[in-house]
Amino acid sequence: MTVRPSPDDVELYRQMLRIRRFEEKVLSSFSSGIFYGTTHTYIGQEADAVGVLACREEGDIVVSNHRCHGHFLAYGGSMHALAAELMGRATGVTGGRGGSQHVQWEDFYANGILGGTIPLAVGMALAEKVQHSRRIVFAFMGDGTLGEGVVYESLNMASLWSVPILFVLENNRYAQTTPVQLHLAGEIADRFEAFSIPVAEADTVDVIEIHALANKSAASVRAGEGPRALVLHTYRYGPHSKGDDTRDPEEILRYKKRDPLPLQGDRLDPDLRQRVEKEVEAEVAEAFQRAQDDPLADPASLTSPLDIAP
Repeated sequence: MTVRPSPDDVELYRQMLRIRRFEEKVLSSFSSGIFYGTTHTYIGQEADAVGVLACREEGDIVVSNHRCHGHFLAYGGSMHALAAELMGRATGVTGGRGGSQHVQWEDFYANGILGGTIPLAVGMALAEKVQHSRRIVFAFMGDGTLGEGVVYESLNMASLWSVPILFVLENNRYAQTTPVQLHLAGEIADRFEAFSIPVAEADTVDVIEIHALANKSAASVRAGEGPRALVLHTYRYGPHSKGDDTRDPEEILRYKKRDPLPLQGDRLDPDLRQRVEKEVEAEVAEAFQRAQDDPLADPASLTSPLDIAP
């Protein structure tokens, strides 16, 4: 079993900051009318995507959900193409067709059907097993997904067929506006263990700790030891979508005291950290400005082949 080396502190901080600043820009700009549909931001959960996907190897598949921006950027997707997609531009990830939730690029797939991504991910993992590849599937899901029956059917098949998949359960403690204690009985890890899927679990916002856990789990999957699950207890700072937030503000402030960004940023030399922050701010500004200047998607393209290269 080969465990990949850890990325450096600067790159981890840069990737988390890129997600944070992108998502903040999305939320602050939504009321201006430049976006189509809705959006579900990843603010507060950045250490999960960055820590886990730092374990990814070439050709690995990532399956995401409605809260996919952070996963997409950590995967290596274009910030400009993602901004353009939210704006319905022809230069978007899927040519302006998918919007915020339905994103596909290279081996990255996301859609907004709650739980619907999990059987797709298991099928993809089965295909990789049949082909005897070293590729594995990273399947992100939220705590709310555990209310969907198709998830348990998928876990059963993943375990029965011993497919190469790492389930990454991000418990941000709310299923839309319902707190986890009101929608889930028992322990989250038990749901995977019931299907003989080994689980690693952590309540942390430290990207280095998350990476270490994910690295070990991913290595086991890649070695042919069957599916694994990683349960990460986190918290989203933003609303469920762009404005529906019924949480107690004091609760949000309490969780913000363990923000993953300053935790990682404090590991950097102050001058280097400041330089990274300026570079990321410039990248975000440039991405959104380019997207706004791009042409709107042509409705006629909905019936034509897609040829987009972010």
